[in-house]
Amino acid sequence: MTIKPSTRSAASARDFLLTDGDFSRVRALIHQRAGIALGEQKREMVYSRLSRRLRELGMNDFTSYLALLEAEKDSAEWQAFTNALTTNLTAFFREAHHFPLLAEHVKKCAAPVTVWCSAASTGEEPYSIAMTLIEALGSRAATASVIATDIDTQVLEKAAAGVYTMEQVSKLPLERLKRFFLKGSGARAGQVRIRPEVAAMVKFGQVNLLDTQWGLKEPFDAIFCRNVMIYFDKPTQNRILQRFAPLMKAQGLLFAGHSENFSYASQPFRLRGQTVYELDPRQAKGGA
Repeated sequence: MTIKPSTRSAASARDFLLTDGDFSRVRALIHQRAGIALGEQKREMVYSRLSRRLRELGMNDFTSYLALLEAEKDSAEWQAFTNALTTNLTAFFREAHHFPLLAEHVKKCAAPVTVWCSAASTGEEPYSIAMTLIEALGSRAATASVIATDIDTQVLEKAAAGVYTMEQVSKLPLERLKRFFLKGSGARAGQVRIRPEVAAMVKFGQVNLLDTQWGLKEPFDAIFCRNVMIYFDKPTQNRILQRFAPLMKAQGLLFAGHSENFSYASQPFRLRGQTVYELDPRQAKGGA
């Protein structure tokens, strides 16, 4: 008779034990800190990402790690915790149907045109917005600006650098590549950098959409909040939508992600097209 060697379960083979209690605490803490509502199916993701933090800190268990966070409300580890649990999936001109709509919209807007990208990630989205403004506005783009924010400080650093691999820009038309990027050479071979005139239009900064103050005063012609709301529960989504309204100009546009639907929020936005909402003129306050 052949006896098969015993195998350890996936859980016992791991470096750390993530108990049900620990997982519940993680879900509560990230919801409190960033508004992210993690489902039960995110357990493996939580283990994978936070176990790296335990290794870097030389800690032996999740319980101690979470106790550290709870004991020090202003600890720098909170930012690392938040960075670890945020998802940054992006690409240049992702959800491409939005950009022609943005172009047509800003052509009718008074100068200076301003757009807020509220989930900048590694920069592809705000730079795509800036390119669209240049193409649509011509000489008027000199006064246009893009405010690009994110909760994750690590991705913001990459975004501000404006350096990408050739693979990341491989789907862009050659005309855009030549107009908006500088090709790297030597140690930078295989990479491109956003041209200075494009980079100058984009101002990066950290904003947590759950913070009581965002520090934004501009009345925006458009706000991009794409593939962010899917991580929030409905009450959180509604609060954020209500706070967008005072920051928008009359007829301002809100661009949402392909899997996001704000139809339940009758005020202050109304559906204009596929995942594009317009501000009800009665709600516009022009940044007041």
